[in-house]
Amino acid sequence: MANRQVTQGKTKMTPSEAFVETLVANGVTDVFGIVGSACMDALDIFPAAGIRYIPTVHEQGAGHMADGFSRVAGRHGVCMAQNGPGITNFVTSIAAAYWAHSPVVMITPESGTMTMGLGGFQETEQLPIFSKITKFQGHVNNPRRMAEITGRCFDRAMLDMGPTQLNIPRDYFYGEYEYEIPEPIRIENGPGGTQALVEAAELLASAKFPVILAGGGVVMSNGVEACVALAELLDAPVVNSYLHNDSFPASHRLWCGPLGYQGSKAGMKLISKADVVLALGTRLGPFGTLPQHGMDYWPKNAKIIQVDADPKMLGLVKKISVGLCGDARSAALALAERLKSQSLACHANRDQRLNDIKQEKAAWEAELTEWTHERDPYSMDVIKNAKEMHPRQMLRELEKAMPKDAMVSTDIGNICSVSNSYLRFEQPRSMFAAMSFGNCGYAFPAIIGAKVAAPHRPAVAYVGDGAWGMSFGEILTCVRENIPTTAVVFHNKQWGAEKKNQVDFYSRRFVGTDLENPSFAAIGRSMGAEGVVIDQLSDVGPALAAACAAQKEGKTTIIEVMVTRELGDPFRRDALSMPVRLLDKYKDFV
Repeated sequence: MANRQVTQGKTKMTPSEAFVETLVANGVTDVFGIVGSACMDALDIFPAAGIRYIPTVHEQGAGHMADGFSRVAGRHGVCMAQNGPGITNFVTSIAAAYWAHSPVVMITPESGTMTMGLGGFQETEQLPIFSKITKFQGHVNNPRRMAEITGRCFDRAMLDMGPTQLNIPRDYFYGEYEYEIPEPIRIENGPGGTQALVEAAELLASAKFPVILAGGGVVMSNGVEACVALAELLDAPVVNSYLHNDSFPASHRLWCGPLGYQGSKAGMKLISKADVVLALGTRLGPFGTLPQHGMDYWPKNAKIIQVDADPKMLGLVKKISVGLCGDARSAALALAERLKSQSLACHANRDQRLNDIKQEKAAWEAELTEWTHERDPYSMDVIKNAKEMHPRQMLRELEKAMPKDAMVSTDIGNICSVSNSYLRFEQPRSMFAAMSFGNCGYAFPAIIGAKVAAPHRPAVAYVGDGAWGMSFGEILTCVRENIPTTAVVFHNKQWGAEKKNQVDFYSRRFVGTDLENPSFAAIGRSMGAEGVVIDQLSDVGPALAAACAAQKEGKTTIIEVMVTRELGDPFRRDALSMPVRLLDKYKDFV
């Protein structure tokens, strides 16, 4: 590792050196992207600064890798590419990072200042493209400001909890000027306003059936232990917010599972009884609280205490009784301290509540074990003569074989979404998804970035065959750069989530949802990875265990699991309605 001491005081250097020195000051060790001439002068000195540039197959993958890295490391993920088309390829992954509150810094070299506006090679206006999916945009308008604006982009990514853009005209990497490298600004977040804490504590103290909804803010604030302590003080059931199954340890007696699509019936039934809900570190996104399993479970009359570090999120989706603008960990600690000296109404019926938790969890586990295949008429037709595995049985076997310290990323798709019922974690920074943006092609590159941040932990991506077609090129990144990961590819030859809509709303007229695929395991082997095809349920667990063990030997493995075309519940029932056809030639299609 090169000397990573930051130059102190005002020093004459090139803008490239000032840029790299500022990256070092912010602890940057890895940058994802595809090499380009626009940033090559800075790239040339990355090795001397102890910064690894990881070349990817596609810039979208690089952005997802930076996202996955930041979620595991709890610090900046960084991506950088060539101006123009290299930069526009970042759009989807930066939008995903935006909705995940990931502190990704996207470095976007721009066309030279003397040719901008003339329609030169690889030229486009790069700031407007990202204006709605970044928290801050810094444009270096003079090479003398290189260190200042670079530092500000890194500061704002952490302070505003989201991606930032650092836009640099390519001719501004050159020259010689005097710079002082800025020290990073990190602000400690508090628990929220004093009066709001008083009101929140009073509500919790008087609650008869409090429920804690632990969100992504619990993970980001390193607040899982504080959340556990508060839950144990109240003896309150805890549910995970959608796609944050790692916000509370699954083995804990008070854990009741995730809400949202294909979440835990136990958690949904228990939160429906709540008279007070503590939404800890969650924006209460609409997709994560929609009815599921035929249950409109959100408690209509419950008092809601919402804790979020972004004041704009308080009361945005659900009507709240108390809003705490603060850090989830700090708020949980402050509330626990206030409640220790108070008489808690919920203790009067503690035994009954704990019994309810135990019974609902047992009932849900029994149902999951017995839920061997989907039961709707279409799925029953599909599985009559099926030779492939049933997806739910396969997911259960993966769950049982998953290493305790594994990191899992999930893509968008029918089976990946059903996996929400089966993914349980003991430690935070373990589950990653594209969140509200919901883009395909996320899971595999994101888990590559996660593996770079935590090379000692097993890294597993769940990917449907449709999304796999968008992302499997990054196998080359794993092989070339020695980043061993495991991809479990659910091969059912369809875009399952969309096909379910065509079953329910369009009389099984399948347009664009059927896929014919080659062997993904064979493709993986041809690219230098291990590849196995699994079509027997008894082989699922051993295959996952072997693949995770192979990561210690530097091997990436593609596990191609052959599953039926069964379909889970509708993914977007909130967004569709029965069609109406006015033209006679289309009326038969209703």
